[in-house]
Amino acid sequence: MIGTPAMSFPPPLSRRRLIQSGGAGLAMIAGLPAEAAEIYTRALSSLGAGGYDVVAYFSSGAPVVGSPGFSHRWKGATWRFSSAANRDAFALAPERYAPAYGGHCAWAASQGYRAAGDPRQWRIVEGRLFFNYDADVHRRWQNNIADFIAAGDRHWPALAAQ
Repeated sequence: MIGTPAMSFPPPLSRRRLIQSGGAGLAMIAGLPAEAAEIYTRALSSLGAGGYDVVAYFSSGAPVVGSPGFSHRWKGATWRFSSAANRDAFALAPERYAPAYGGHCAWAASQGYRAAGDPRQWRIVEGRLFFNYDADVHRRWQNNIADFIAAGDRHWPALAAQ
């Protein structure tokens, strides 16, 4: 067409790259805030921790689904809670309760890439909440937690910046 400016699109994401990005590639395509890439959210969603109440892991020792009525925005994601008290505790100290690696899989972070974290595959270690991709990965991660956390901590700054 004459007079129509050329449009350029980013190259398509491979399935592997999309999984490794933890949905961040879709966030970019969908026009979600760039800062949301640090926090794992499902594709086309802005829910941190998949809508689970991250404070409840510490207070109840179990995953508890949060309510839309008790939510808080932090780092480009919407975090849901099961009570106003949990929402308020998170708002005062989100770094204390938010999952390590933005809720991405802790084992994947230890290997140098990002993958989805499942809030049902969790563990608190030395006051930090960790998620893993699935039950098999969670079992593998638990075989050497200290070394995997050390490796994840080394890799995470570069991964978070992607």
